[in-house]
Amino acid sequence: MTALATTPTARTRAAGPVHAVLRLQRGVLIAWAMVFTVTAGVLLWAYGPGGNAAAADWKRECSAPGCDWSAPITNYHLAYAGAEFVIGFIPYLAALMAGAVVGRELENGTARLAWTQGISPTRWLATTLAVPAALITAGSIVLVLLHRLLYDAHQVPVTWSWWNEATFVPNGTLAIAFPLLGLAIGALAGLLRRRLVSSMGLAFAATALALTTLGFARPHLWPWATITGSDYETPPNVLYGDGGAVTSTGAHIADPMCRDSTACLKAHDVTGFYSEYHPASHFWPLQLVETGIALALTALVLGAAFTLLRRRTA
Repeated sequence: MTALATTPTARTRAAGPVHAVLRLQRGVLIAWAMVFTVTAGVLLWAYGPGGNAAAADWKRECSAPGCDWSAPITNYHLAYAGAEFVIGFIPYLAALMAGAVVGRELENGTARLAWTQGISPTRWLATTLAVPAALITAGSIVLVLLHRLLYDAHQVPVTWSWWNEATFVPNGTLAIAFPLLGLAIGALAGLLRRRLVSSMGLAFAATALALTTLGFARPHLWPWATITGSDYETPPNVLYGDGGAVTSTGAHIADPMCRDSTACLKAHDVTGFYSEYHPASHFWPLQLVETGIALALTALVLGAAFTLLRRRTA
């Protein structure tokens, strides 16, 4: 009888922090549910009736270059562009949410109250982050799958490049890793500032800095493909990198800008030109390398957050 009586109590205590997080964060979790539902609905509409109508109009009116887009084609492109924008903004939402929650609970004393009721500071922070992390990750996985479904269908074959920033992130694992990085940055910002508004501001700025830096580094995370010829040439739908002249020894040099001057080309020993680029086959290598870096940064930021919390509550 004693074992039967204590088992429910133990389970209740174990579930307590999770229930508390759900109560305290219900506003932001409801907002996330709305963002997810609307974005998923827009992607499904663009894949289904919206894409079908746009494809039909494209075949009927745009078989030749220079056609005017009809309303279905415009709506289709607005739908997928809007969905891509929202998916790309989710890391910032995660950072704002974490910064607001952690900063608010430290500011109003809710966190300290929890620590006096048998919940350690480490467990408090872990539970505070684990619940939204699980929900955001699950939702992001679904949105990535829906985006890839729409991208692979490619109903209207214009203005959609795999290397474009707005498309590259939602089309792979970065859309799952970036929100986790934003969540970690937001938590650290909340611990540093311990105020709701300033924590949100710092979280947003730091997330923007991290994602912008990764975006600039992205083209250099995988070796470029190189093509040489009598002029600058690359295949279609590639991310162009650098280019220059090739000498008779095969060395790559800066373009001397000789244009068609044979004497100038001979003087600089130029025999051709080269171009560096990333083809579509480099999508997953670039995506996975950057995802690994983003997850490593997430681990580092989380480690800093937990270390700071332990030092302040020792």
